[in-house]
Formats: sequence, C-alpha cells, structure tokens
Amino acid sequence: MTNSNGRSTQSGKSNTALNEYDSRVFNLEAVKVFYSGFLALQDVYMEVPDKQIIAFIGPSGCGKSTLLRCFNRMNDLIPGAKVEGKLNYRGRNIHDSNINSVKLRRQVGMVFQRPNPFPKSIYENITFGPRSNGYKGNIDELVETSLKRAAIWNEVKDKLKSKGTALSGGQQQRLCIARAIAMKPDVLLMDEPCSALDPISTRQVEELCLEIKEQYTIIMVTHNMQQASRVADHTAFFNTETDKNGKRYGRLVEFSPTKQIFEAPKTPEAAEYISGRFG
Repeated sequence: MTNSNGRSTQSGKSNTALNEYDSRVFNLEAVKVFYSGFLALQDVYMEVPDKQIIAFIGPSGCGKSTLLRCFNRMNDLIPGAKVEGKLNYRGRNIHDSNINSVKLRRQVGMVFQRPNPFPKSIYENITFGPRSNGYKGNIDELVETSLKRAAIWNEVKDKLKSKGTALSGGQQQRLCIARAIAMKPDVLLMDEPCSALDPISTRQVEELCLEIKEQYTIIMVTHNMQQASRVADHTAFFNTETDKNGKRYGRLVEFSPTKQIFEAPKTPEAAEYISGRFG
C-alpha cells in the first residue's frame, strides 16, 4: 500500500497486459498534472487495491477530480492539460504509445456528477455503447443484467422504450451506472455521483456501490465525508498549497484505510479537516 504521505512502499514492475489481472489496479508514481503550464496537482504516489471502494476527499480545488480524470485519460480531452509521471493500470503505463485510450475508457468507465442519460430510450441507453463497439452477445440479456446490477431493473422493466431522461434524478444516475456496467468495465470512476441527488437516492446509490464492489473497483470523489466513511474501504485526503506566485495546487496528504483516517489519521492536516477545523 502506501505510507502516510501517499508514497508507495512497494517497488517492481509488471509486464501484465492491459486487460490481464494485476492485484494493483493502479500504481501511481510521481504523477503531476498541469493545466496550460500551471501545476494543478503535485507528485502523487498511490497504489489502488482491487475490488474495493476508494474515496477521494478534501476541500475544493485540491485535485480530487483532476486525479480521477487521470485514471482513464479524460484529461487528454482538456486543452492545455499535461500529465507527468507514471500511472500504471494492471501493470502497464497508460501513457505508453501502444495503449489505446478508447479501449482504456471501456475498461475504466466513468459516472459523472450530474446524471447524463442519452436522450434515447432506457433500452437504447444501455445498448448504444456495446453495439457501437461490436457487441455480439444477447443484447436483451445484457440490458437486463446491467439494469439488475444497477438495482433499477424492477423500476424500469416495463418501460424500456421510455426516455431515460423521463426518470427521476436518482433513477437517471443508476441508469448511467447501468450504462457504464454494460461496457463490462474493470473499474468505475465516480465524480461526486450523489451531489445532485436527494437523501433517498443518495442512499440507493451508496447501497448499489457496496453491492457491486465485488465485481468492480470503484474510485469515488465526494465532498461528503460521511459518505466516504459509510462506503469506502480506503480514503485519500487531498489538500491545497500555494506556490511562491500565489497559485494554488493540490497534493495528496494521506491515503489510509477509511477506519484509520477517520479515527486515527496519520497526518495533522487530515485530522484537522476531518474534525471540521477547515474545508
């Protein structure tokens, strides 16, 4: 795992292929992110374990979402963004020239802050991605399985031809999770998936995450510390610093088992944030 500064305590390289098994889902070494030449996130060292829920917490602007977008190279789509350092997925550096970013995003799916179902039927929301990527299996079975895994099948099974946008906010978010699951990913990235939801829908999404973590590694950005304490196995705390020119950048302060970081954090900064002294 990592020490209190988030620095990896293990070394060694793996020749594992992109789609093969490695117990370290992600291994980050000295990862930095720049936007238009300005440092946004300082050196990050982290090892993400398999089939667990990882929560990223910290004040606004500390780099949580910036790092999340690194895991499937979504930062490639932001003009002026640059990522340095090594970020291995299942033993392979995702920035190697022979890594296909589109294929990577199939394996490392993403659920965004606000539900964004396609303006299509519920059925088409699930089938669009697989069909676009040449899926040859039983498409009806895939739809049912994906919606069941997202705990929404019983609510929508009789209206699969209805628009996904007609669902409630919480149902839309679970539909988006089902849409991601339909691509048969290895990892699910969630960028504040409950911030736009009511408490009942939030609980449903949290319960869903706990149910499906046996099949997927889940990395979740959240501003809700109580949510992190409820669902996460490990929690990473980020904070901001200011450089000599007055520019703020984010850095990883501590990455620990969730119980430890909330009850006995290793760093004073994490203790102050969790106790509510700032943030």
